[in-house]
Amino acid sequence: MTMNKPMHIEIISDVSCPWCIIGYKSLSLALNRLSPQINAHIAWKPFELNPGMPAEGQHLGEHLHEKYGSSQADIEQTRSMITARGAALGFPFNFKDDGRIYNTFNAHRLLYWARQFDRQTELKLALFGLYFTEGGNPGNVDELLQAATKAGLPPDEARKILESERFGAEVRAEEAKYQAMGINMVPTFIINEKYRITGGMPVDEFVAKLEQLVAGEITGEAGTK
Repeated sequence: MTMNKPMHIEIISDVSCPWCIIGYKSLSLALNRLSPQINAHIAWKPFELNPGMPAEGQHLGEHLHEKYGSSQADIEQTRSMITARGAALGFPFNFKDDGRIYNTFNAHRLLYWARQFDRQTELKLALFGLYFTEGGNPGNVDELLQAATKAGLPPDEARKILESERFGAEVRAEEAKYQAMGINMVPTFIINEKYRITGGMPVDEFVAKLEQLVAGEITGEAGTK
């Protein structure tokens, strides 16, 4: 295998998508295994699962039933599976019966801003933790500021971003770009601008796909949850 091959990985995701943190943690572990062979650069790109969600959010169970027709039994089974997958990867999910789904547009504006500091991954992980582990609201300004501070970003500047409309147009433009590319599920990983992997693939499968990709054995798209 070619040593230290550069690899650009765009991750299209939402901070309220549990498969996105599962997929990232799997990818991260896979890249650690392949670190002598691959030099990866990760860029996070915006995708809103619920762009029309009001600021107060919606009860999660109600939302899942309305959007997907999920029964309470379906929801509990999925939660158990996601919690187990997260635990195996070192990420704690704390689902609650009164959990809510929120608007994430401000979180994406903040993530866009974090690029200039090269702190996107740190902020993304803080936001995943805020929502899935702490049960917080990734649309709330004060909670977003806490996440920004945790990620090593300047909170005063972050507040100015959140209290303005800065980077809103840029986020919308990127969302439209990926929608035009036919991306309608997250996470989607775009590698070197041409190869796609979708879903929360297990670590071993990520390793196999990345090894094949580096060796030039596969092109196109593959994915699984």
